[in-house]
Amino acid sequence: MLNIAGTLHTWCREARPFALATVVQVSGSAPLPVGTALAVDADGTVVGSVSGGCVEGAVYELCRQVLKGDEPPTRARFGYSDDDAFAVGLTCGGELDVLVQRIDPADQPRLTTALDDVTYGRPVAVAQIVDGPGELLGRTLRVTGGGTQDAAAGGQDWEGAVAAQARALLHAGRTGLVEVGGDAVTCPQRLSVLVHTHASRPRMLIFGAVDFAGALSEIGRYLGYRVTVCDARPVFATPDRFPHADEVVAEWPHRYLAGTEVDARTAVCVLTHDAKFDIPLLQLALSLPVGYVGAMGSRRTHEHRLELLREADVPEEHLASLHSPIGLDLGAHTPEETAISIAAEIVAHTHQGSGTPLTWSTGPIHHRQTS
Repeated sequence: MLNIAGTLHTWCREARPFALATVVQVSGSAPLPVGTALAVDADGTVVGSVSGGCVEGAVYELCRQVLKGDEPPTRARFGYSDDDAFAVGLTCGGELDVLVQRIDPADQPRLTTALDDVTYGRPVAVAQIVDGPGELLGRTLRVTGGGTQDAAAGGQDWEGAVAAQARALLHAGRTGLVEVGGDAVTCPQRLSVLVHTHASRPRMLIFGAVDFAGALSEIGRYLGYRVTVCDARPVFATPDRFPHADEVVAEWPHRYLAGTEVDARTAVCVLTHDAKFDIPLLQLALSLPVGYVGAMGSRRTHEHRLELLREADVPEEHLASLHSPIGLDLGAHTPEETAISIAAEIVAHTHQGSGTPLTWSTGPIHHRQTS
């Protein structure tokens, strides 16, 4: 639902009831991931999407029915229709389950507060029960990164179990389905909970104030990263040269990396191809729990770099995680083309894609995200 958080925040602040349709399960080549939502208010205004266009009309009508009739939350499944090309169905061949529920902002203070957090850039998770007892279906819980949660006084035991799962996903910056309950301690019936997360932007650390860094900082920001460009040479590491970077730092790369915050979503891109910078930087980067480490250079540079890293006692398992030469083979020549090849490799690595042309591959086009 956070894909339409801005509009939902406005509607909640205006105490405007609306119907919310959320994708809670997908299979095959469904075009949009779990957690994507569409909403309709009493005037018929619609925002968002659940399928990229395939079943929007049917979901819109279902939202109108639920909103008018004050009906309980309803789950509907949409799949491919072989018999009628104009029938309601996903022409891409996938299937999706959509949960449609009426939201009265006055009755959902947790959701309103969570949307406040999203609007003002604070990390937050919204846990939404999408399968379970009727009285719990559609209920939401707000979970923050600091270990606190919104819960009514004397809250139910299931809330603590859900909050723990949601907090873990929030720290990882991932949206996903979790299962809780099924026992006497938390909840007698098993609950399926969709956790929507709004985390701080992941970081892209670009080392080397070169032309490639300028192009990569632009595409990194476009992909949603908080971009830092770092170089030991102050004459090159200036904000004017990298207007798309969130931060430009003049510092020895390994010293900056040692003192800055990273996590499992951080991408480290080493573009200096200068051993005096690369080796201490990569020695440290490969030991940190970051998501991606790549280094620019020719194959000869790469082989020499590996020799120096081995001499520095970098373990082989760490060297195996190094993406070098950096980027996918796109035949890139210009800094802009090279930036696309690097970004493509980061996206493929993050989502466990193969990086091969879809024409040459089989199976689902859309990879299912895992929690």
